[in-house]
Amino acid sequence: MKKKRSYLLLGAIMMCSLTGFSQDDTSPQQSTSNIQQYTPSKLIGKGQWDLKWFNNLYTQTESTFTDGKEPRQTFFTSTLEIYTGVGNNKRWNVGAIFEFRSNVVADRDALDVFKFDGETGTARSGFTSFAPSVKFVPIRSVSNFSIQSSFFIPLVDNESEDFLPVNGNGGVFLDQDGYIWQNRFFYDHTFSGGKWQLFTELNSELSFGDKDKSFANNSLNLTPGVFLSYFPSSEFTVLALAQHSQRLDLGNDFTQNFTALGGGLKYQLTKALNIEALYTNFVRGNNTGLGQTFNIGLRGIF
Repeated sequence: MKKKRSYLLLGAIMMCSLTGFSQDDTSPQQSTSNIQQYTPSKLIGKGQWDLKWFNNLYTQTESTFTDGKEPRQTFFTSTLEIYTGVGNNKRWNVGAIFEFRSNVVADRDALDVFKFDGETGTARSGFTSFAPSVKFVPIRSVSNFSIQSSFFIPLVDNESEDFLPVNGNGGVFLDQDGYIWQNRFFYDHTFSGGKWQLFTELNSELSFGDKDKSFANNSLNLTPGVFLSYFPSSEFTVLALAQHSQRLDLGNDFTQNFTALGGGLKYQLTKALNIEALYTNFVRGNNTGLGQTFNIGLRGIF
């Protein structure tokens, strides 16, 4: 059961990483709102600060391991990202990423993740990782292509705690107990008229460490994503997204893949602050859960 829960949660972890950057789209014809001016591809300038608080709730009652319904498992991840611009040409940003997680199993209600009760055998929560991070534009003449490189350091004592079985569950997974070197490649294109934009990304995650400590150690995960956005106004945008994730075995004897579809919206609340909401559904996969994610985030650029 320990490994199975680890495999199920992996998809939720990756979706959290992905959706957190899904829609900060831009229209070069207008500069009245940050949702148009700053995409994940665009960097902020020297002295500016970019703060993002993103919350992802993944819940499932199905997986590729069994047929039919399963006891509900729910995984909540709250991510805080802080960046500042350095240099005079908007080609370098430096910052850090912090992650907090709360997970419940054994058919507990999805909203029980917000109780943070740590009930033995059904719940765990806590700060699980942090990452120094850098964003940069590798080609001076292509400002809408950028790379984000982050190195995640685990804070968990153990990936999954073993207890006596509770409703068929023998422990609670919290987060990967291993290091992750993540590199994300961002590119966007705004179509004529500025109402439509195509944003693409390729996320690569190299997990390494003692494979006895984490099921994901010694593997490479590749996740391409495509996001199509429409701007009814400069302060409001809607989007549709499609993502596929493929985990390659580099010595841990485990592979995994899934495909997710979804959509969302974003609204500029003030000149500095915007809010976004996203939904995704795991429509297929191997060695993964088949659940849904519900996401809400706030971003401020000062």
